[in-house]
Amino acid sequence: MAELEEPKRRIPLVPENLLKKRKAYLAIKATQAKQALLNKRKQQKGKQIQFRRLETFVRDSWRKRRDDTRLRRMEQRPGQAAAPQESKLAFVVRIVDIKGVTKRVKRVMELLRLKKNYTGVFVKLSPLSLKMLRIVEPYVAWGQPNLKSVRELILKRGQAKIKKKRVPLTDNILIEEHLGGCDIICLEDLIHEIYTTGKYFKRVTSFLWPFHLSVARHASRNRVGFLKEMGKPGYRGDAINQLIRQLN
Repeated sequence: MAELEEPKRRIPLVPENLLKKRKAYLAIKATQAKQALLNKRKQQKGKQIQFRRLETFVRDSWRKRRDDTRLRRMEQRPGQAAAPQESKLAFVVRIVDIKGVTKRVKRVMELLRLKKNYTGVFVKLSPLSLKMLRIVEPYVAWGQPNLKSVRELILKRGQAKIKKKRVPLTDNILIEEHLGGCDIICLEDLIHEIYTTGKYFKRVTSFLWPFHLSVARHASRNRVGFLKEMGKPGYRGDAINQLIRQLN
């Protein structure tokens, strides 16, 4: 009996236009890799000298002198700012650049973890925290947020700080793992602890990464119009909720 011949396998043909696209894509990737290597070598050789205009030195000197005068007057009249009685919770947003300010202002900004513009943190109001807010008052806006604002911020922009990395708050298991010892096992417990400034408020705020708020590119470029729309820095009271909704 004659052996049955095995059917020949048909090699699938690739359209010519697809081959051309693949070839062009590989050429682009090779060019990008070469350019990235050249840029890396340029950076390794050393950074270019950055020149500063005379106006920047004048501005920095003026800011330092203004801060020194303001802080000296604040120490001479310490009883001007009183703690708001309605709520012990405050939300602080940095809305002004701090280039050229005094070291004391920079140190307070670091303690508040406001290292970039349009970042915000929750603060428990006390005589010490009020004094810190007065030091950085020309550069931040702060006030008492309501429960709706606290909930929206945490649900939309809440991120945990775990091993110096940002981790989105998408799972209650993550919260229970790190804050379970504080009887906080879900997002609702976390929101309640912050809004009521509970016993573990400091630990919860340290667990959260500072909130990076959203600002449109065209708005940040047109600083005059944007700041006019946003309002002046300083104490806002309940109006901070409107600013949170504007930037959230």
